[in-house]
Amino acid sequence: MFDRLAALEERHQELESLLSRQDILGNPDKYRKVAKEHAELSPIVDALRRYRKAEEQLRENQELLRREDDPEMRELIREDTVRLKEELEGLELDLKKMLLPKDPNDEKNVILEIRAGTGGDEAALFAADLFRMYTRYAENQGWKVELLDSHPTGIGGFKEVIAAINGKGAYSRLKFERGVHRVQRVPETESQGRIHTSAVTVAVLPEAEEVDVEIDPNDLRVDVFRSSGPGGQSVNTTDSAVRITHLPTGLVVTCQDEKSQHKNKAKAMKVLRARLLDMMRSEQEAKIAQDRKSQVGSGDRSERIRTYNFPQNRVTDHRINLTLYKLEEIMEGALDQVIDPLIATAQAEALQEGT
Repeated sequence: MFDRLAALEERHQELESLLSRQDILGNPDKYRKVAKEHAELSPIVDALRRYRKAEEQLRENQELLRREDDPEMRELIREDTVRLKEELEGLELDLKKMLLPKDPNDEKNVILEIRAGTGGDEAALFAADLFRMYTRYAENQGWKVELLDSHPTGIGGFKEVIAAINGKGAYSRLKFERGVHRVQRVPETESQGRIHTSAVTVAVLPEAEEVDVEIDPNDLRVDVFRSSGPGGQSVNTTDSAVRITHLPTGLVVTCQDEKSQHKNKAKAMKVLRARLLDMMRSEQEAKIAQDRKSQVGSGDRSERIRTYNFPQNRVTDHRINLTLYKLEEIMEGALDQVIDPLIATAQAEALQEGT
């Protein structure tokens, strides 16, 4: 591990030299590329240097203990030695985590798809609650949410809602949300006060650039039609809604939230690219391994990942047996309380596999 770290430190020093060269400074594209790599390596190099400093201090303490006769001074040195050993253990673990293979999609923006499952109107209402929860979380992170398509119900729910979430590291945190989310609560329409169980499916796709997925225009069928709102109420009077069918795969994407046909087509293409990339990635992963043990929740969308129990103010994530009695906070966007333990578990499993 330390040989690899030394090589990364050497590369970091090379990049520092490059950043001061005139030919790099005069080329914005090259400068951005070098600066990005330098920024990615800086935390690793900083941690490595802190590790070496603590190691050096530990050696000095051991030498002092051999020479020191005063009992009080010896006790102080021993206490400092215990602290340094703990610091070294923590830094070594941090360095191991930093060297774990990174998901190439982690820094990408996200296409979030939420669909009501079993439970009728109650499932659609919970789909709207989840969309609000993710919107609040995105706002807390400083990310931007852009609605791409929605199919609202007449009572404030969503049969389906699709949005783009743009921000640094959006996929790295939201990828753990994909799966079936189950809700247990008393619906407002329930006169007997009985608890109903409903389900909502969440898909989290890394946004695909045009270079990630090449789409042949001849493989697309584009249909335009008139947008309509709940209950058939007309949204506008022109054929601005767009339906794109990818003929080789049969994937269909519709978008009708904008009044402009051009904007709806652009949004639909964004969703289509993300779905195609997800399909390609899933096929690759299936070839590499039947079950990706290195990731908490393999992304199987039939998998029930979390239960929200409103009467008990309880949220349970079934993948890591995490139970929190903070449902109200979490529904207001305090999702880090669930996401952080999921990331920690994923890292611990990856470290165990690497040993």
